[in-house]
Amino acid sequence: MVKAVPGWIRAVAVLLAVAIGAYMLLPIIVVAISSVNSERFLSFPPKGFSLQWYEMVLTTDTYLQPFLTSLWIGLLVTAVAVVVGTAASIALTRFQIPGSQAILSFLMAPIIVPSIILGIALLAFLSVYAGGASLGGIIIGHIVLAIPYVVRTVSGVLLQQDRFTEEAARTMGANWWQRYLLVLLPMCKSGIFAGAFFAFNISFDDAVVALFLRSPSVETLPLAIYGRLEFSPDPSVAAVSTLMVLVTVLVLIGFERTLGLGKVMA
Repeated sequence: MVKAVPGWIRAVAVLLAVAIGAYMLLPIIVVAISSVNSERFLSFPPKGFSLQWYEMVLTTDTYLQPFLTSLWIGLLVTAVAVVVGTAASIALTRFQIPGSQAILSFLMAPIIVPSIILGIALLAFLSVYAGGASLGGIIIGHIVLAIPYVVRTVSGVLLQQDRFTEEAARTMGANWWQRYLLVLLPMCKSGIFAGAFFAFNISFDDAVVALFLRSPSVETLPLAIYGRLEFSPDPSVAAVSTLMVLVTVLVLIGFERTLGLGKVMA
């Protein structure tokens, strides 16, 4: 018979969970509060209440243009990573490919390699073979970073699915494209959505790889934030950071409403 967990252990577990939650959320709360400061310099606690910094973020090119740049880069990177990562996952989980484990390790390597090392390596490669840093270099770097997340989520879903469903479709006369479009892809839908979410966030939030691979005419939103912090740290930095967190929360809520977080993160 399993003994009941002592009360003091439950109390310690609750306190530990609260401490970890506070440790993770407190910096975000401080940033959000600092974003409504009426003063011209970033400080906490704020000296007054004002939404002028949100107005600046949403109406001027200081952050709006970098936001649009990061947005379309993120969408392009997500589309390419989803197509390549899903195809790779299907191939690795549904076919007997020689060296499949080595291929999988190669695809997952960007998660293990530090971003700064990846950025330096890509910059060296592009400098020799593609004329140096450019917008295309940022897109390539972000695709390399994003593909492992799609491969991981889609492969995880496919490994849990029953292969007899595909065999049943074959038995019923479905050709290869009907099996893929009508059976296999719907089966891994939750993995594709989860991979797309991670791919977009990795691209949208990346600053390290973009710092090495950007050209002087290209500025993404994270780079704009870092530049503002370096030269003129005002509450607009906190405002745009708060908006980025809010967008991420809204996307997570959207996943919860449509697919359920537990199913998406499985």
